[in-house]
Amino acid sequence: MSHPKILIAFAFIVCSCLSQAQQVSKEELDTFLNTLTQQDKFMGAIHVSRNGQMEYNAHQGFANLETNNPATENTLYRVGSITKTFTAVLVLKAVEEGKLSLSQTLDTFFPSIPNADKISVTQMLNHHSGIHNFTNDPGFMEWHTRPMTEQEMVQIIAAGGSDFAPGTQAAYSNSNYVLLSYLLQQVYQQPYSVILQEKILNPLHLQHTQFGDATLTETKKTRSYTFQIGWQPVADTHYSIPMGAGGILMSAPDLVQFVEALFEGKLLSQTSLETMLTQTDGYGMGIFEAELFHKKAYTHDGKIDGYNSVYYYFPEEKTAYVLLSNAENYDLGQVNQAVLAYTFGEPFDLPALPTYPVTKEDLAPYLGVYGSTESSLVITVTSEDNHLLAQPEGQQIYPMDAVAKDRFKHYKSGVTLEFDPSQGSMTMKQGTQNIHFTKR
Repeated sequence: MSHPKILIAFAFIVCSCLSQAQQVSKEELDTFLNTLTQQDKFMGAIHVSRNGQMEYNAHQGFANLETNNPATENTLYRVGSITKTFTAVLVLKAVEEGKLSLSQTLDTFFPSIPNADKISVTQMLNHHSGIHNFTNDPGFMEWHTRPMTEQEMVQIIAAGGSDFAPGTQAAYSNSNYVLLSYLLQQVYQQPYSVILQEKILNPLHLQHTQFGDATLTETKKTRSYTFQIGWQPVADTHYSIPMGAGGILMSAPDLVQFVEALFEGKLLSQTSLETMLTQTDGYGMGIFEAELFHKKAYTHDGKIDGYNSVYYYFPEEKTAYVLLSNAENYDLGQVNQAVLAYTFGEPFDLPALPTYPVTKEDLAPYLGVYGSTESSLVITVTSEDNHLLAQPEGQQIYPMDAVAKDRFKHYKSGVTLEFDPSQGSMTMKQGTQNIHFTKR
């Protein structure tokens, strides 16, 4: 639920010469995804469905490297904040059943929350409540793996205070949806997991979706990884913390089925769906509006503990796209673009992933501390085995891939480092920016 810093502000650059690009074939797309997996750039699942029929699917890498369990159609991934779409549906179903009102204020349920008497259910659903996002707190990572009770979480959220007066602006906050989970439990007098099962999973026959992983044996659990000269496991946030803000696990086909059912009116009335999709200051209720390849889409993504997920639904094309990942060392926006270009027959240049073999001896001339008169960045360049490592001062270490002589790239951020060892210089390139450094 947090985002690592990158070398400089990232900006995804779409090729400006699409008119010269070619349509992507299935074979080319398969090769691209397989190359990503072989080069330790991506593991996960991708599913595309149009009019209820599968258009494309891929299952890359492993669900669990420790047990050598390969990714399959039924692999369960934590979907992070995509859980919010499910929670929003459950809240709107409660409204349809007369158990709740969108104008109802939070003080009925949680009077200890600042401004509770002024915060409506609507404002929580579309992130206009002003309730501080507890996952932004510096100490969050110190306790995120421990199970937490409702009382403890409400105390933490209440202590975070308010960032602005309710309804005056919008800001994304996991706190809203954690509280909505508890609100649903009060309304139905049942655990969130049971409400989810009865209201969504059972009616849609979703066999590979669940809340939390308590029922899974260690050998059945999917693990997430981050790349640090090889995949390293990431500790899981306990599902009792994100609750309805990020606690669901599911397979890619199940998520496709859920998204299609939502837009086909199988979960909510047309009026409720329109309410959910209405964007206020760029926020719907557990869902956002987007445009890809000049096509309107509804979407949500999720990031938690090394898991990355996203869905898009294109109502005019009746097309659902899902990507679920448990390990990524690449810009997944480019993966989304590539698969959707193939899906819609759009011209697109598949990114190249060149490799250039280097030894520890080859890397020696690049090592050192680099400063610049054009930027305050100070970058320390080191090596480990046959890998070049770059660390901006105060940030994490970034493993760089050798792509050509004197040239290294960090694919996730789009940063390229080009060296001139004879001059003791280095140029950092990202998008249209070039920053020149010299070795100190």
